[in-house]
Amino acid sequence: MSVEVVKKQFSIEDYYRIAAAGVFREDDRVELIEGEIIEMSPIGSRHAACVGRLTELLGDRARSVAMLWVQNPVQINDYSEPVPDVTLLRRRADFYAHAKPLPEDVLLLVEVSDTTVNYDRKVKLPLYARGGVPEVWVVNLSEELIEVYARPADGAYQETRLVRRGESVTASAIDGLTVEADAVLG
Repeated sequence: MSVEVVKKQFSIEDYYRIAAAGVFREDDRVELIEGEIIEMSPIGSRHAACVGRLTELLGDRARSVAMLWVQNPVQINDYSEPVPDVTLLRRRADFYAHAKPLPEDVLLLVEVSDTTVNYDRKVKLPLYARGGVPEVWVVNLSEELIEVYARPADGAYQETRLVRRGESVTASAIDGLTVEADAVLG
């Protein structure tokens, strides 16, 4: 006799009930991806430095048109609430105090990948594309380049390009937001 194994998928509502019950410690780094609670990798010094550079660069250049959202959740659907490294959001007077940002609020989402590039490409990118996030940059620290994904359709990004050292990258949804790859990669 065979037994079918069924995974329990947690909704965002379930996820917050679990957190409120004290299952997670305050310093636990977890996110909800497709109904599964995923432990995030520890943040190494290269990763932290890159997030710091992005925060400064993007914050300075987009302040008048976008809100900088650093290592905070974005609700993609009822079962996924990833915590991207840096996100530029449409400005809201309440700073998203009454509801978390949704894909339609995102102008640019950035994942910094030191050891998680395969996971980001195979799991998070399709999730973001299905959700309709318009543009994602994966800062691939091990290969020293920025992977740009844009124009989501049918659960995949239709436009992909690699930005190497010595080149610059422009955010498609924010006029005039261009950064040098060297400035991001350090």
